[in-house]
Amino acid sequence: MTNTTRIVLAERPHGEPKDSDFRFEEVALPEPSSGEVVLQTLYLSLDPYMRGRMSAAKSYAAPVEIGDTMVGATVSRVLQSTVDDFAEGDIVLGYGGWQTHSVEKAKYLRKLDTDTVPASTALGVLGMPGFTAYSGLLTIGNPQPGETVVVAAAAGPVGSAVGQIAKIKGARAVGIAGGPDKVKYLTEELGFDAAVDHRADDFAEQLKAATPDGIDVYFENVGGNVFDQVIRRMNLYGRIPVCGLVANYNLTSLPDGPDRTGQLMNTVLIKSLTIRGFIQTEFAGEQMPAFLDEASGWVADGSLKYREDVTEGFDNVLDAFRGLLAGRNFGKALVKIAD
Repeated sequence: MTNTTRIVLAERPHGEPKDSDFRFEEVALPEPSSGEVVLQTLYLSLDPYMRGRMSAAKSYAAPVEIGDTMVGATVSRVLQSTVDDFAEGDIVLGYGGWQTHSVEKAKYLRKLDTDTVPASTALGVLGMPGFTAYSGLLTIGNPQPGETVVVAAAAGPVGSAVGQIAKIKGARAVGIAGGPDKVKYLTEELGFDAAVDHRADDFAEQLKAATPDGIDVYFENVGGNVFDQVIRRMNLYGRIPVCGLVANYNLTSLPDGPDRTGQLMNTVLIKSLTIRGFIQTEFAGEQMPAFLDEASGWVADGSLKYREDVTEGFDNVLDAFRGLLAGRNFGKALVKIAD
């Protein structure tokens, strides 16, 4: 019998998640039934959507119940299998959540080829974040050659892929990130045409200088003041795929200031803007095979670069998650749990 150490939701967080909102438990895993495998978690993905799953508020996915293991994608090693398609030692992509071991249904797992790319990329550039960038940008943003694409949280796993894919498609890429190191990374390592620092006092002026011809596509990951400044620069028939609003996730009340909904809707009207929220799963069935084929080629030839921010040790999951929500990660946030 295999034991797992897991992190369960003990209370629903109010504002930034605290240690007391969670509980570490060690429990025995059930024996695998037919069609199931026993897994050891190697890498756990940390993503902003997890904050929403901690809340009872209505959303696109059901909340994690109090006492349940926190959800999350994982790269794992097969320890025991009841199916022919998976053997002991195989490395797979699954959804084991915040725990060191899991029992999962084989039909939901994907075997990974670790000879060509690191297994961790299945949680980032060649996983959900990369596919989110690919599907949202190309399906909703539909950037055309020569257009200007702006993306928030551009140094993160989704934003960095958005900018690079925009470049591959012939558009001009402008990234918004927090801090000079991230801004420099975007232009000098990822090849963005321009990058601006949303923490700078002159952010609005930087954005205007970086988008002299306005903005045709804005890939929204953040919300807050970043959105307020970007919306003023949108061009006629601009498109805004809305992927996330991380600036709002720890809010405990509505922001101060006047209600600018009317002003926003007037801008949408006079500029004929398209604003569309999306969840990547709605495109996965149709577009995932093409994404894996194209993106794997882009990674192989160096046109799609990636960076990972790896925290060592299961005991550090909570600190790493809080850092993600505060923007302290630099690249795809992962926790390495085992070799």
